[in-house]
Parts: sequence; structure tokens; C-alpha cells
Amino acid sequence: MIILIVDDHPLVCSALEATLTGAIADCRVIQAHSGAEAVAIVRERDDIDLVLLDLKLPDVDGFQGLSQLRGAAPRVPVLVLSGLEDARLAQLVSSHGALGFLNKKASAAEIVDAVTSVLAGETVFAAVPGARPAQAKDAVGAIGTLTPQQSVVLRMLGEGLLNKQIAYELSISESTVKAHVSAILKKLDVSSRMQAVLMAQGGVFDQAIGPVAGSVAGAATRPFSGASAKPAPSAVGAVDR
Repeated sequence: MIILIVDDHPLVCSALEATLTGAIADCRVIQAHSGAEAVAIVRERDDIDLVLLDLKLPDVDGFQGLSQLRGAAPRVPVLVLSGLEDARLAQLVSSHGALGFLNKKASAAEIVDAVTSVLAGETVFAAVPGARPAQAKDAVGAIGTLTPQQSVVLRMLGEGLLNKQIAYELSISESTVKAHVSAILKKLDVSSRMQAVLMAQGGVFDQAIGPVAGSVAGAATRPFSGASAKPAPSAVGAVDR
């Protein structure tokens, strides 16, 4: 059995490797420290049984890494580990194809149990606290400050699209997309695309702005669900900086 651990902190990888190899018979571990490295490994090898993925990587943000791995190796199960505690995050990683979600605060026994369960074909989504009403109210106010174009970009981020895909769909440059993303993060007072998507998920987006006029057919009027759009073949495995 071969497990690929994807985390940019070598000490975290080593600790997880020691935990898994010490508890699971015949377990071998491969480490990757970036999204690009992980995608390259799953493309080159057909013997990976499970990917243990940290959503926060230096070259991809949040659901991009998960979407790229699912595109490169759709049959390999992915178990997500994250330092964030949010019930919406578990829902979103599930909608992007992960079979499990655990907080990084989970004990060694909980991690081993989750890994063995996913390897057995089960799904594992540990219960985590949801957003408080005050947080949702604040999110509505913040999202309401977005321009129509920024709102469309945020919807597309929730679908797991890369910068180059968003640029193509909106007929704008990648640098313009990056500028929109930076403005979105600043207005929502968050530090990553994933946190922005979490803030907008669960009906908060539509409560804040409703239907938005945009240049992408359907992108401005469909509900913000966080469901992943199928990546274009040319973009699978691309690194979105």
C-alpha cells in the first residue's frame, strides 16, 4: 500500500509518515511538498492508493490543488487535512471530489482510522463547528461590496477554476484576474482564495448580491454552491500562482 502525503512542511510529512507506517501494515509513504510535485507523482505512478492532502500549498490555493489532483488521477481517493475548522469546508472538499476531511488537530488514532476507512471505500467527514450567525451577517455585508465583475470571479473561484480558465471564460488577462482576486481578498478581509470561497458558500453569496450581471453564460445566475467545474484538459495539472 502506497500513500502520498502532500504538505509543504517536511516535519508534518515526517510525523504523518511515522504515524501511518507504524500503525498500518505494509504501508509505504511518498512525500510531495507542492501541488505541482504531487500532480507529477500521480501522473507518473499508477500504484498510489491514497493521497493525504493539505489544502494550503505554496503553489496552489485551496481547492485548486484538490481539483488538479482529481483531474490527474480521478480514481485515487483523496483525504484532506486542514488547519481550518469550518463545517462548510468539509462540504466543499466533498463537492470537489475528496472522500474525507479531517482537521490537523486530529489525534494519530483518528488519522489512522480515517485513512483505513477511506482505503476501504468509506467517506470520512468529521463534524466541525459551523459559522455563527454574526459571522454570516458580516459575510453578507462584505460580499455586498464586491463589484459585479469581482462577484463573477468569486463564483468561478468557488467552482475550482484556475486563473487562466477564469481569464479565458471572461476574455480578460490573467493579470486582471489576479487583480480581481487580490481586491476580493482585501474586501472580504481574508488571506486566501479558499477562505473567500468559504465566506461566500452556503447561500451567503446570493443573500448578499443576488443575481449578478456577468459575461459568462450561467456563471452570474446559478446559485453559489461551491461545486467544482470540470477543468479544461489543457489546464489539468497547471500551477496557478
